[in-house]
Amino acid sequence: MMGTGAKGKADRTWLLAVPGVGYLVVLYALPLGLLLLASFRIPDAFTVSAYVDFFGDPFNWYIIWNTLRTALLTSGICLLIGYPAAFALAWSKGWVQVVFLISLILPLSVGIVVKAFAWTIVLRSDGVLNQTLMMLGLTDEPVRLIFTETGLVFGAVNVFVPFMIMPIYSVIRLMDPRLPEAARTLGGSPLYVFWKVIVPLTIPGVIAGIAFVFSLALAMYVIPTLLVGERFMTLSQQIARSYLYLRNETLGSTVAVVLLVFSLIVIVASQWVAGKVRANA
Repeated sequence: MMGTGAKGKADRTWLLAVPGVGYLVVLYALPLGLLLLASFRIPDAFTVSAYVDFFGDPFNWYIIWNTLRTALLTSGICLLIGYPAAFALAWSKGWVQVVFLISLILPLSVGIVVKAFAWTIVLRSDGVLNQTLMMLGLTDEPVRLIFTETGLVFGAVNVFVPFMIMPIYSVIRLMDPRLPEAARTLGGSPLYVFWKVIVPLTIPGVIAGIAFVFSLALAMYVIPTLLVGERFMTLSQQIARSYLYLRNETLGSTVAVVLLVFSLIVIVASQWVAGKVRANA
């Protein structure tokens, strides 16, 4: 009898998800459904002509390539910075770890607009970065950084690198420290232990971090708008331009759906790779 009662209670736990699911349906699924319908709608009919026109224009492929390349560069640099930083955070002790955690979390409380404006000050011709480069004798004159893809990647990495560090840090914290120690006891060199034991154990965190950063970098709007403007168009900027300036709802909806599909591909691919890693572990 007790087992039946416990099973009945367990079966009703799905009710706890109702508020969250309802919230997601009303505020996310419904608007996305209307957006999808708008991308097929022209004044008198529903058609795929907007998609045909979009993919038939070489300029739109240039925008897609800009968006994907920027997201890839941002994810790669965030991984290079975030992977060792996650180990430093996980292996540090006492007040040092507290300082690291505050340094990681505090920037998340600052708005992206504020960060982007701060980077315009840093990257401009008379900014801190150019002044430092000239003071060190690395350049004779200011290097153009703002309104370039390089400046955009600088700003994006600054904003998104905590989203790479946190998943890797979580995996390292859960890692059994006896496994690397056992490999060292069996004669493994530090490089062998790192490459054959530690790296495979941290792959799930790396995959999650790349998925986070790549998805965020795909959809970023404020950073490219403030640091580059229309000199380097991305899909998000094209969406805003279609709605705000061209007043073309069908084009804006079409570009938004294309961007959404890219984000879904990233999520599905990351889940597939994570499943493969778990299966081979």
